[in-house]
Amino acid sequence: MKSHEVLKQSVEDVGVKTIASDLGVSPSLLYKWCQPGDEPTDSGATNPLDRLAKIFEATGDEQIISWLCQKADGFYCPNPSTEKDPNKDLFAHTQKLVREFSDLLQVVSQSNKNDSKICAEDSKKIRKEWEELKGVGESFVHACEQGLF
Repeated sequence: MKSHEVLKQSVEDVGVKTIASDLGVSPSLLYKWCQPGDEPTDSGATNPLDRLAKIFEATGDEQIISWLCQKADGFYCPNPSTEKDPNKDLFAHTQKLVREFSDLLQVVSQSNKNDSKICAEDSKKIRKEWEELKGVGESFVHACEQGLF
């Protein structure tokens, strides 16, 4: 599905006037975002989804995608890269999964060690490790599902 189609479908569910008002843009601009805009002859304007994709492509920074997923109460996990030797890849994935779990346990233990409480700063560290563990875990499961091992 193209970005303008996603926007059009989403906007239809809520209403152009409501979304335009919430975004502080005119309904006509919102309508333009919902039209094809890939070619110079298209009447649509470059929409926010396309712009976000271009920022990601220019920077290669997955934090952009991760942030958007978090805003939707979700989680971003890139597809795993594969090696030529599936057995080596299996062991590498397994070791990385165990290492990330160990890192999480280390942060939790360290947080609790000082005062038997987990403060806001500790929570940030735990969240960071948890996100890394989820990513590695999802990557491992995805690779299994794809028959890569």
